[in-house]
Amino acid sequence: MYEITINRSFAAAHSLKDIGGKCEGLHGHNFTVEISLAAPILSKEGLLLDFRILKEWTDEVLEGLDHKHLNEHPYFKNVNPSAENIARFLHDRLSEKAGGKNLQVSCVTVWESENARASYRGDPS
Repeated sequence: MYEITINRSFAAAHSLKDIGGKCEGLHGHNFTVEISLAAPILSKEGLLLDFRILKEWTDEVLEGLDHKHLNEHPYFKNVNPSAENIARFLHDRLSEKAGGKNLQVSCVTVWESENARASYRGDPS
C-alpha cells in the first residue's frame, strides 16, 4: 500500500461542553492537521496523487473552519468540536473528494498544540 501525507494549519476557537476544566470556556488553537491518503497502486505517472491536489482539497475544507468559532459550524452544532471530532469531520469531507479517484483517506491527525494530537482512521467495518 502506498501512502502520501501533507500538513496544513488553521486557526479557530472552540469550547468543549461537559468535560470540566478550562477548556469549557471559549479558547483558540493554531491547529495543525496531517492528512494521509493511501492506495494499492500508483498512476501511470508513478503518483498516488499529486501533493498539490491533496493540498487544494484540504485547503477547500479548512476554509470553512479557519478563523471561525467551531461551535457555530453546522457540523458541530450537536457534536463537541474536540480534536477527535475535527479529525473525523476532515476525514469524512476529504473521503468524499478522494473516493472519486479510488483513494482512501488512511489517517487524519489534528494537533491542538505541539504535544497534543488526536487521529481518526475511518470506520473499520
